Amino acid sequence: MFPLPGGIGLSHLCAYEWEAEDGVCGGSPHLHLACTEAYVVTGGRGAVQTLDVGGYRETELEPGVVAWFAPGTVHRMVQREDLRITVLMQNSGLPEAGDAVFTFPPSILADPVAYAEAAAMPEDEDAARRRRDLAVEGYLPIRDALVAGDPGPLRDFHRAAVALSAPKVDAWIPRWRAGALAAAELTGEHLEALANGDASHLERSGIMVTGPSEVDGYGMCGRRTEYRMGS
Repeated sequence: MFPLPGGIGLSHLCAYEWEAEDGVCGGSPHLHLACTEAYVVTGGRGAVQTLDVGGYRETELEPGVVAWFAPGTVHRMVQREDLRITVLMQNSGLPEAGDAVFTFPPSILADPVAYAEAAAMPEDEDAARRRRDLAVEGYLPIRDALVAGDPGPLRDFHRAAVALSAPKVDAWIPRWRAGALAAAELTGEHLEALANGDASHLERSGIMVTGPSEVDGYGMCGRRTEYRMGS
């Protein structure tokens, strides 16, 4: 089975409508360490709040908008009116294997066991909301410091996220090689074949179709419909 183009991951999100301590409705702030993520807005209205060393930004989201952010960008999806998004994720398989770190308070980030417990996949709405609220608790001081011109707390969070994730990287590399890297290398093989007048790979063409592997689960940003693709 061929992967999706470029070995990307795909899911659909409906942003959470729960109000956090700052009065904002939405998801759990977090970052990815090796993957770029894109939002393709398909319905409703909302925003995405982002933190990087350049500062804090809130980007409005409405149908037709495509927004994407590089590794290290803390992002928080904001719900205003039935916001619905299709997510395109670089390096399918890596986020599922742990390439995502919540902005929990520093005491939890410093303890891998406490972090794993707090970050565990929620089984119900109450657990998902507790996880979101804990991420917002750690997020707000980082955001406020950036607004004041101090990127220090964000850099501290980056270091903590790397420390938590470093033990997982050896397991990520085979997934990347079998997924995104293999997809890119296959294009190179096709180009070489075309240059040599070889059409044999065209006989391996065909359509691939799949459906959701999970519907309406509790994702980081909202209720998530997930697709698992072969690679």
